[in-house]
Amino acid sequence: MIRLVLVRHAKSDWGDPGLDDHDRPLNERGLRDAPVMARRLAESGFRADAILSSTALRAATTAEFFSGALGVPVEQQERLYGAPASLLLLTAAERGVRSVVVVAHDPGMSVLAGLLSDDGIGHMPTCAVARFEWDVDDWDVATSIDPERWHLDTPR
Repeated sequence: MIRLVLVRHAKSDWGDPGLDDHDRPLNERGLRDAPVMARRLAESGFRADAILSSTALRAATTAEFFSGALGVPVEQQERLYGAPASLLLLTAAERGVRSVVVVAHDPGMSVLAGLLSDDGIGHMPTCAVARFEWDVDDWDVATSIDPERWHLDTPR
């Protein structure tokens, strides 16, 4: 079974307009939501083989909460910063494991979630967790067909 979890980074802090976008941290809500959502995913019984994250501070920080809850180290990848839907899916598939968590940004995350859910997921709010499952063991097959199951969980 192939499993993909998309996590949109938690709410970021816009308090310093001079800060580079890549370096924006999480705000209070983000720091509150990320551990809650990570714990919910872990309590659902989901087991990850890999956690891939954008190198942006807000995504990397969000990913660390999921790493702690799931017991899997974060692999930061520069190409996930601002990645389109196609690259997000390709990056997960290229990792070569059956169960992948990807922590990244919109609009790519919402576009991919919408595509994989046949538009059942219209938008992924910050720190949303979208789970997709295929009853196959090959990413090449999984990326060419619709998932058998999907679920969206949000902090609110």
